[in-house]
Amino acid sequence: MGLTLDNCFSLMCLIFILLLPSLCFSQDYYVSSRATYYGSPDCLGTPTGACGYKAYGSTINGGEVSGVSRLFKNGTGCGACYQVRCKSPKHCSENGVKVVVTDHGEGDNTDFILSTRAYNKLALPGLAEALFSYGVVDVEYKRIPCQYSGYNLMFKVHEHSRFPDYLSLIAIYQAGVSEITAVEIWQEDCQEWVCMRRAYGAVWDMPNPPRGQPEGAINVRIQVTGSSGSKWVQLKNLIPSAWKVGAAYDTSIQLD
Repeated sequence: MGLTLDNCFSLMCLIFILLLPSLCFSQDYYVSSRATYYGSPDCLGTPTGACGYKAYGSTINGGEVSGVSRLFKNGTGCGACYQVRCKSPKHCSENGVKVVVTDHGEGDNTDFILSTRAYNKLALPGLAEALFSYGVVDVEYKRIPCQYSGYNLMFKVHEHSRFPDYLSLIAIYQAGVSEITAVEIWQEDCQEWVCMRRAYGAVWDMPNPPRGQPEGAINVRIQVTGSSGSKWVQLKNLIPSAWKVGAAYDTSIQLD
């Protein structure tokens, strides 16, 4: 019995669904889009970005950062790295710029709203002024692994936290292309893992958090999702019971 048109369409859909995880996380090809820029007094990122990174979001990657629209993915896309290059050979550099996602924003049919410093790097030497005059340029982009030489993945106690009644965490120096899709804290008295809430962007929070284990620290585990699926990674004794607002705690690991 031969395949009908409907059978072929169903088979193609199934193949696409099976390939979807690898398409989302591993990108060997460029996607066409558009990019614009936002101004800031120091040409860096913004400390008020929707990801919640605060000052870290201003200077990470030398201030070569971006707000994104559909790539924001309700905050899961925060911290992702992309290679972006504009498509006018007369004005644009061959490699373009590597940016880190720190904000959400939508422009004129754009996927990227680059910091001034990042937008400047799209251009060939001496031709940045022409790109800035356009305001919006055609670009192509691909997802690339983030790299932070000398840094492990860290969890910072967000500035909105209030010891001991409200704990808010955000991941920083998140390498690779995998995404953190859930965060849980071990509740010793109930002997169970309790989900933190994604408050906004990359910020996870919990009212009345556990006070820590007998050894004086809080166990955390994260769900990491990549091209091969999802897995849980446990971070034992990561957060001290007497945690400090603004402190960053080293996980001693890095993501792929």
